[in-house]
Parts: sequence; C-alpha cells; structure tokens
Amino acid sequence: MEGAAVAQSKSTLSALPSTPQAPKDNPTTPAKVALGRLLFWDPLLSGPQDVACASCHHPQNGYAEDRDLSLGVTAIGLGSSRRQAPGSSIPIVKRNSPTVVNIAFSGSDESGRYDPATAPMFWDLRVKSLEKQALEPLKANEEMRGDTYKEDEALASVVAKLQANAEYRSLFAGAFGGAQPVNAENLGRAIAAFERTLLANNSPFDRYMRGDRSAMTEEQVSGMQRFERVGCIKCHNGPMFSDYKLHVMGVPDNPALPASDDGAEKTYAFRTASLRNLAFTAPYEHNGMFRTLSTVVGFYEDARGGRSRNPNVSSEKLDPLIRELGDFDEEDVDLIEFLRALSDDSFDRTIPERVPSGLPVGGKIQ
Repeated sequence: MEGAAVAQSKSTLSALPSTPQAPKDNPTTPAKVALGRLLFWDPLLSGPQDVACASCHHPQNGYAEDRDLSLGVTAIGLGSSRRQAPGSSIPIVKRNSPTVVNIAFSGSDESGRYDPATAPMFWDLRVKSLEKQALEPLKANEEMRGDTYKEDEALASVVAKLQANAEYRSLFAGAFGGAQPVNAENLGRAIAAFERTLLANNSPFDRYMRGDRSAMTEEQVSGMQRFERVGCIKCHNGPMFSDYKLHVMGVPDNPALPASDDGAEKTYAFRTASLRNLAFTAPYEHNGMFRTLSTVVGFYEDARGGRSRNPNVSSEKLDPLIRELGDFDEEDVDLIEFLRALSDDSFDRTIPERVPSGLPVGGKIQ
C-alpha cells in the first residue's frame, strides 16, 4: 500500500531538491551570501534605521512572524510581542509576513521545474524574482521606508547610506567587483543570494518520498492519500505544495485593517500559500486570520459548501476548484498530521553578532 501511495503521489508531489537554482545573472557565491546575511539583519536599510528584514522574518518564528499582520518602522519587539510605538502614525502592514525559508524554490511546478529569474513573489504575485522582491519592502511606507523619504527616493537613499559605510563598500566590492558595486541591483542580488541558503528540505515527507518508508507515520501516509483524494492537491501541488496561482477563497478580512484588502487587481484573489513548514509559521492565510491548522481546514470545509466568510465575496465568486473538494472537516486528524509532516526544523538560524552600521542587529526587536 505504501509503495502505491508513493507512486501515486509522485505524479503531482515530490521532495524538494537538495540545492536551489540561482538566476544566470546572480550565481550564488560565499561573498554574496555573507554580505546578504548582514544586509538582512541591518536596520540601516530602513528609513528610521529601526527595522531590518529580520524584524519580520526572524528565525525564532521560522523566518516568518508570529503575528497576523506585521508592524514595520517605529514598532518595537518581536513576533507576537511586537507593538507600535506610542504616537506613531505609521499604518499596520495589511498582509501576513510569509516565511522566506525555501523561497528559493518559489514558482516550482508539479514536476519541480522553475525559473528563479521569473519566480512569483508576494501574496498578489506583483513582482517576479527574489532579487526584485528583496527591494520592495525598502520602498513601502509601512514596512521599512516610513516617512523618512519619498517612495521614489527610497532605493537611492539606502544605497547612499551603504556607500557611506566603508565596511559595506569593501564587502560589495568583494562580492561583485566593478567600478560602482554599491548599487540597488547588487543590493537585491546579495539579499536574494542569502535567502536562497535558507532551506528546510528534509521534512518527514521529503525523506519518505526519497525512499525512507519509516519517515512518516501511518496517520501521515493516510493523510497524504486523503490530501490527494479530497482534491487539496489541485492547488497545493509540486514540491512546494503551491500552484503559485491566484484564487478567490473568501477569507474573512482582518478587523485590524481600516479597509478591506481586495487582493490582486481588486479581485479578492490571493496566491496559493505553500504548505511547507507550517509548524513554525502560524498564523495562516494572507492576513493571518487563522491561528491553527484545524481552523484552516474548517474554513475550507465552509468554502467547499459555498459559504464565503468575506461579505465582499459572494459565493458565486469563489474559485470553482474549491467546490470540487471532497468531504473533510476540521476534525480530520490524518489530514492535519500529514500537513505537519511537511515541516523541517533544520533551517539555518545563524544571527550575526554585529552588522556594519553598528545599529542593533535585527532592529528594535528587544
């Protein structure tokens, strides 16, 4: 039976590769990775110099954030303890901070093929490639820019700060060479190179699919079969358990937001979330509205029956694929156990002791 389960699953599910691909114009090198790690942790990249990439993508929280919605510049603390500074006028970030672990494999199709140069990014797929994604938070008012400078001045302002730092000038020169190595393009390349080293590709599921029949429990194997049978696999497929397409699911709006988030092109569609490392990345969905896997499964049980939990999304607008799901409910123990088999805690948790700016590592997260 187990052999049959593996053979059937391999048609649309597979273990993650041992190493990720990099774009041809940004091959991974130790110098780029070392530079990218420092940039990831250095609040110098933010306008007020109080928040870093790591502030909302911290290894303690699986490189995601233990919050439904992120708090960027002017906020203090880490994860669920993070709070906005008194008197701050900076709005809350309107979407949940996704993990960057395994983001190197973003865009993988059912057979595991992907092009890192065009890999889809963000909940609304508005940017392609990790190199370009790395620069977007630097321009966002509520994430890392604040009110320090205008959006169209953000990247030039960050580059100027890096250029003024002798240690960064040396590190960029060593990583990229050229007459003017400190530039926005190389900034994105360095951060992307580092993030491609954040891998969790040895979960019980991965080991099972590579031939270790003892890696998953009987409940997890049964759950994998149910995952396929009820139709979850229609959207959650490939090694990343995502088709990287937009779907209208009718997730309820987060009440902390001042206005409804209408998603990609105002359609209330959002990208299919990867199911990798869910054990470390709660809460779930694009706005963090579900705290547990049981509540996520319960939500899809409702949606399968045509019930939208968002008053702005009629049942007729729900993605047709959701109505094709088979019978399950939030008490489906085997299914939830299988989802837990997709987690791997072996990802790199290294935190630098210092960053070139001399600012607090990771920003104001204490």
